[in-house]
Amino acid sequence: MIRILIADDEPMIRAGVRAVLATDPGITVVAEAADGHRAVELVQRHRPQVAVLDIRMPGTGGIEAAAEIRRTVPETGVVMLTTFGEDEYVLRALSEGATGFLIKSGEPEELIAGIRAVADGAAYLSPKVTARVVAHLASGGAGARAHRSSVARARVEALTAREREVLGFLGGGFSNGQIARRLRLAEGTVKAHVSSILARLGVDNRAAAAVVAHEAGVFPVPSDRLP
Repeated sequence: MIRILIADDEPMIRAGVRAVLATDPGITVVAEAADGHRAVELVQRHRPQVAVLDIRMPGTGGIEAAAEIRRTVPETGVVMLTTFGEDEYVLRALSEGATGFLIKSGEPEELIAGIRAVADGAAYLSPKVTARVVAHLASGGAGARAHRSSVARARVEALTAREREVLGFLGGGFSNGQIARRLRLAEGTVKAHVSSILARLGVDNRAAAAVVAHEAGVFPVPSDRLP
């Protein structure tokens, strides 16, 4: 059973998220909060696998709450709920430990898929969010894009060949179990590779590693090219 906390200052949004999650018998909502401060308190009390946080809430917002959850309850994954007008917050939230991003107006099935992915240890970005993150990264002119790409490639060069393979799958949003099956490795081995990748890249979470993968042009190895 995947235990969930929901934090949003709008009761109707919380009710809607709860109703969607109630359709999955493997998910249960253990707590709700109307602001980030209360969300952190309840995460510390209930230790859910996933906290679903609105980005903008009164007082302590979702990004600040995500940072505190990462610091005090690192085993809890964080999924951010965003709207199209909040693109500028996405990269900042990545740096504060969020591993999932979902559009509030997205399909209910995507909410469940994202929560299950984060609970399984994967990063999950809604395709719409991914497109806007890529657009944001592409902004600033060709020189800025080339510089970011060059920096990302230099960081990736520090990885072993196997770690680069794993990074490609991280960039594709695969979980440890999915990567293990595709590379025919033990899941514990993949977990060790992921930890090493985060350390070598100097990032704090899988979603941030995924951004580096995209900037460096590292993508999942096609199935027909795997040994």
